[in-house]
Amino acid sequence: MPAVVVPAARVERWVLNFQERHGDTVLTVVEGVLRGAASDGSTFAARLPFATAYDGSPDAVSFAAEARTCAPTDWGVLLVRKGGFAVARLDGAQMGASKTGQRHVQGRTKAGGQSQQRFARRRDNQARQAYEAAADHAARILEDLRGPVVVGGDRSAVEEVLADRRLAGLTVVDPWLALPDPRRNVLEQGVAEALSVLVDVHNA
Repeated sequence: MPAVVVPAARVERWVLNFQERHGDTVLTVVEGVLRGAASDGSTFAARLPFATAYDGSPDAVSFAAEARTCAPTDWGVLLVRKGGFAVARLDGAQMGASKTGQRHVQGRTKAGGQSQQRFARRRDNQARQAYEAAADHAARILEDLRGPVVVGGDRSAVEEVLADRRLAGLTVVDPWLALPDPRRNVLEQGVAEALSVLVDVHNA
C-alpha cells in the first residue's frame, strides 16, 4: 500500500492509534528509520522528511520532535503537469518566493490522418512552451539553492523541466508529490506533504 503522509504534529497520535489497533508495539531505530513491530504481526516504518536519517531514541515523542525541526533553511518545491506549474523557495516551513502558472495545452483528438498529425505537433509545441516557462521560473526562484528540492505532478513533465541545464545542480529528494494541476492551494498542499513524515504500513 502507498505510504501514509503524517504531519509532524500528529506523529505521536498516529503511533498511539497503531498500538491501539494492533497491540503492544516494539519501537526500534534501524538505518535511520523508526520502525514498529506489533504483537499481531503488523509493522510500520516511519521516515523523516527530506531523506533525513533519524538517529535518536526509539520513541514517538523524540521522533516527532526531530520531524518538526529537520526542514532545511533553504529548500524548494517544484510541481509540473502539462499546462501548469508551481515553484517555491522555502526557509523551514516559511514560504518565500513562489510562482504558479498555467498554459493551455490541447487535449487529445479523435481525428485521423494529417489532421491528427498537425494536432499532435501543435499539442507538443504547446507542452514544450509550458515546460520552458516552468524551467524559466524555476531557474529564477531556485537559483543557487543550497538545500534539496521536492518535486511532483506528472513524472514526464517534471523530467522535461529538470532536463534544463540551469537546473542541473538541484538535488531532488523524496517524497514524490502525486498532486493535481498546480494552483496556489495545491502548492501549499505540496509544501505540507514535503514537511510530513512518510510511514510505510504492513498490516498482518
